[in-house]
Amino acid sequence: MVPDVHSDAAPLGRRDLRKQQTRAALTGAALRLCADRGFDHVTVDDISAAAGVSPRTFFNYFASKEDAVLGDHLVEVDAMRARLAALLPAMPVLEAVRRAVLLVVAAMEADRDHWFLRMEVFHRSPQLLPRLVLSGAEAERVTTELIAAHLGVDPVAHGYPALVVATTSAAFRVAATRWMEAGGRLSLGALVDEAFTDLAAGLPDRAA
Repeated sequence: MVPDVHSDAAPLGRRDLRKQQTRAALTGAALRLCADRGFDHVTVDDISAAAGVSPRTFFNYFASKEDAVLGDHLVEVDAMRARLAALLPAMPVLEAVRRAVLLVVAAMEADRDHWFLRMEVFHRSPQLLPRLVLSGAEAERVTTELIAAHLGVDPVAHGYPALVVATTSAAFRVAATRWMEAGGRLSLGALVDEAFTDLAAGLPDRAA
């Protein structure tokens, strides 16, 4: 039986909901301003004012404007790993990763404009790439260790867990890039499914 990964989620209390809303407002303001002015021309004061909070409140949530732009990404990676941990005992590794990714995809498609804005900021702000690469590498390392622990293997001595994470991460990036380039006219979920199906089949030749 496949576990319901949402079954243990308790409703947010009023205080936690307010904190979540403030965090989202700061990230949204940071992305909008950076897309409009360019990353280097946006300050923490600008972001705070646009979100309707004080700079002091900003620093309760983020250590820097870079963190405000990347913040949602880090939270979503943590959520996906929690979902993956719940799914791994019930199915093969590749299928568990696919289902965990599709849960994130559903959230992305539900808030398409926000994600397109984020991708635009990343594309136009090369100074963010080192942080993005580092956060991605850390996420892949932790996910590799999670899969290795599930399989009962050493993640250094056995290459399979790292290979699964590297190839599925690449598959997701390809699907997300195609989704963005199509302006959302294609289904991100369908693109991810297509990529994972090709991986599972061993990347066979496919006619146009």
